[in-house]
Amino acid sequence: QVQLVESGGGLVQPGGSLRLSCAASGNIISINVMGWYRQAPGKQRELVARKTSSGSTKYADSVKGRFTISRDNAKNTVSLQMNNLKPEDTAVYYCDAEVTEVARVGSYPYWGQGTQVTVSS
Repeated sequence: QVQLVESGGGLVQPGGSLRLSCAASGNIISINVMGWYRQAPGKQRELVARKTSSGSTKYADSVKGRFTISRDNAKNTVSLQMNNLKPEDTAVYYCDAEVTEVARVGSYPYWGQGTQVTVSS
């Protein structure tokens, strides 16, 4: 079993910054992709940023130049530095990982519990 635990959400004013962190634990052999998704009220969950174990990254157009994703492959952690936050960034942010586990063939997706980010004055 694999668990993802997120931290770092909160309330921030427009133009401010927050840093989200996520740590994966369990019977992990490797994690191919780790990333962040978000879901605003009444909207579908969308990709914010993701990073492979080899270092390739992908960002949503709406966050390019403002958000930066980083990973520590040895520690199975991923972080999201969010700068110049806007009200439209308000959402629940979820950590995602594609995990290869001990005694289980293939890779499987796991999600964190979500952390609220609210951008408001």
